[in-house]
Amino acid sequence: MHDALRRLANDLQLDSPEQRPLALAFCLACARRVEHLLEEPEVLACLQVLVHHVEGLVDSAALQTAADEAAVLANRHRGSRSIDGCGHAAVSASYGVAKALAGKAIDAAQYCAYAAVYASGGYAAVAERDAFEPEHAWQLETLQALADRSARRGSAMGELQWAGTGSATQTR
Repeated sequence: MHDALRRLANDLQLDSPEQRPLALAFCLACARRVEHLLEEPEVLACLQVLVHHVEGLVDSAALQTAADEAAVLANRHRGSRSIDGCGHAAVSASYGVAKALAGKAIDAAQYCAYAAVYASGGYAAVAERDAFEPEHAWQLETLQALADRSARRGSAMGELQWAGTGSATQTR
């Protein structure tokens, strides 16, 4: 569990309707961080809907449709077709995308952190709490930076350039 992220999310009232743009920008940043682990093209297509929503190009109805589809896709993922940790991380990455599309920031962050750590070291890595520290630090830094930018701009919309493509979203 990532207590510092939960505290920050509570302080920001990330679950409130007013903060939904910030929550979605953070969800997108987390999902983009593990995008390379996704195996299913349909999940990638759902993720693109989130990108477009954060950019202001698609409405909430399109986002909800993609969220529903991503949840179905994550639940039916048969696991990896490969035997390495990177392949198995696809399941968690798919759940991370589904939670991101649903705007569930903490859940998305948890699934994405799990996917990243699993990809880097398999099951043995996720058994070690310290293995999550780099991901947790990145998530906390990213949410705080998005919140700071949102406060300066008055809105989290338009954060795609930073959240989706900036150096802060690159994996180790």
